[in-house]
Amino acid sequence: MIARVTLELALRKEFDYLVPSELDGQVQVGSRVQVPFGPRKMLGCVTALAEESAQGRLKPILKVIGKETLVTPKVLRLARWLGEYYGCAPETALKSVLPEAVRRERANWRERLFVMALAPVGEMPRLSARQKAVLEIIQARRESPLVELLELASTTAATVRHLEDKGLVRIAAQVAERDPYAHETILPTQPLPLNVAQSAALAAVVADIDTGEHVFLLHGVTGSGKTEVYLQAMAHALEQGKGAIVLVPEISLTPQTVERFKARFSSGPLKTLVAVLHSHLSAGERHDEWHKIRQGRARIAIGARSAVFAPVDPLGLIVVDEEHEQTYKQEEAPRYHARDVAVVRGQMEGATVVLGSATPSMESFYNCKRGKYRLLQLPERADDKKMPLVRVVDMRQALRKDQGIPVFSPQLTEAIAQRLERREQVILFLNRRGYATSMQCPRCGYVAGCPNCSVSLTYHRQEQKLCCHICGHVEAAPVACPNPNCQSPQIRYAGLGTEKVEHVLSKLFPHARIKRMDSDALKRKDDFRRILNDFRAGRLDVLLGTQMIAKGLHFPNVTLVGIIYADLALHQPDFRAGERTFQLLTQVAGRAGRGEIEGEVFVQAFTPSHPAIQFARRHDFEGFYEQELEFRQPLKYPPFNRIVLLTLKGRNEEKVKFWSEHVRRELEGLLGSFKDAIVAGPAPAPLLRAETYYRYQIMVRVQRMMAFSQGLAGVLGSIVLPEDITLVVDVDPVGMGF
Repeated sequence: MIARVTLELALRKEFDYLVPSELDGQVQVGSRVQVPFGPRKMLGCVTALAEESAQGRLKPILKVIGKETLVTPKVLRLARWLGEYYGCAPETALKSVLPEAVRRERANWRERLFVMALAPVGEMPRLSARQKAVLEIIQARRESPLVELLELASTTAATVRHLEDKGLVRIAAQVAERDPYAHETILPTQPLPLNVAQSAALAAVVADIDTGEHVFLLHGVTGSGKTEVYLQAMAHALEQGKGAIVLVPEISLTPQTVERFKARFSSGPLKTLVAVLHSHLSAGERHDEWHKIRQGRARIAIGARSAVFAPVDPLGLIVVDEEHEQTYKQEEAPRYHARDVAVVRGQMEGATVVLGSATPSMESFYNCKRGKYRLLQLPERADDKKMPLVRVVDMRQALRKDQGIPVFSPQLTEAIAQRLERREQVILFLNRRGYATSMQCPRCGYVAGCPNCSVSLTYHRQEQKLCCHICGHVEAAPVACPNPNCQSPQIRYAGLGTEKVEHVLSKLFPHARIKRMDSDALKRKDDFRRILNDFRAGRLDVLLGTQMIAKGLHFPNVTLVGIIYADLALHQPDFRAGERTFQLLTQVAGRAGRGEIEGEVFVQAFTPSHPAIQFARRHDFEGFYEQELEFRQPLKYPPFNRIVLLTLKGRNEEKVKFWSEHVRRELEGLLGSFKDAIVAGPAPAPLLRAETYYRYQIMVRVQRMMAFSQGLAGVLGSIVLPEDITLVVDVDPVGMGF
């Protein structure tokens, strides 16, 4: 028997190895194996079995890692597609479907000593008072980890060992699984009654779970009860003996999602473990959670984008919540989009895929209009609650001659005061951290810039430092102009960040309980959950933050949302700028009015008439969609075409420019076979220099992306670049190089 093995080296090639007789029956497709590779021993994955090989003398497989196959044939097929479509080496694609903690040679199970009570044989031996007390605790618990028992009984290991010597207990090592939610108290919940729209959506999804034929787009306004539809659809999948995957766009949303799903499936006839997969888990936790799924003990997997590869088998349902979010896009190779991978996996495995959002991506909604996806709509909030009233404030009218632009308009200031007086809660949103976006000298014009990137440094007042939010460069904030020919003490800080908003807010409302949530304020692992729990319990009045508070949060006492600078991202050189702004405004506005009191939203903007702002004000997604299509169609931007972005990087700008032009010329033959292809560039990236590297880009718009990706791989494989020039291929990019 011959095994084809993909090694953990990006060689774009499989290698044949002989299966020795002693390993007959152990080597299967998906097995992890150790093989000789030159003078080294390498780990790899068996991707195929064959009777013969075209190669000469084959070396034998050295050993099989683990007792079970780690990659199912279904997931292996998905990994192959991943490599072909996104233009990466098969080895890189295969690595992405297996967490590093699982790929290791040694099983990473943790063992702990457990104490178990035994029935006494013969007469009960004489025990001291201490031994009797400890034995009673052990008998009551039947089994307990030794460390926990010693703490509970306030005793030493010697006491327990004496009980073992007398045949009353047994001490043995057992696997102790690392559960990141082991200390959480989960209260079981029951299915909630559904309104007419929810019932219709659920019926369509449930009918499809048995056949696995359509992708659904569940377009529901904020607060419309999409999660309850997910939960009840998942219950049906479990009844059919199938499992499910739930994807959330950010790790910060995982705890509350896990809580809701564990509460629903922690008891009853559909009881199952719910596994969690995301990058904030320890290596041991990732190992144990993944194996719960592979062994079939956890039939539901929840996590961020990499959870799309969870080894759920058989798979009945994949839910992609907030499917429009750009965080589903992987930034390193393979640069996959988890939403699109979910759709492909569903088609391959006959599983139903539900994409949910209040603000669907243009691509997904366009697929519905073309009949590729089926549209399900929840146009009203659950329990007949009203959508919040959105007021747009023209900040040009709030300009003050002597003090410039205020952080808060008079209207928003008054609205906050009213809510605080009525003991209601407020959420304030600004998607920019720090105190000020730049430091400049009014005398000589000096602006503090990053030495590694083409951006100005952001001022952080609390720590008195200047930071680059691209590369992480940090330097002390100067007390005078750094220009040696100036050194004026009159340096000024311009722009606005969450730290400054917090400072101004605390001065305006000194008695308000305010908390800021951004990546600077959250220092510890549990800070996010702790702050949200305090806000939910009413121990905070105002929650101020960046996009981490923009979605998925449900706080019934929040009656006011203030968006400080709504057009912050509108004027970036990116064709998706309007779409992102519309989505963000709609999502943030949806945090208001989820309780009994109607919500109100104040949107502060300097371009209040922009379509993205006006359509968001009216909660009119379809209106925005139609006008956005009119803008994109003449330029053949998605959803009409797909994009591949080629970025060349190096530390010498002229050299990067030269080689980008060379790559463009080499593409001519391939582009000639795609008559609909539109090419732009090479041109400097919108952010020319980042992390000391200059960047030039070539953008290709084309309809048949799989065919183009395969052709592109052949062309690029023949180009030999200098060692100091790097080429990055990004298929279906969500950003244009910032």
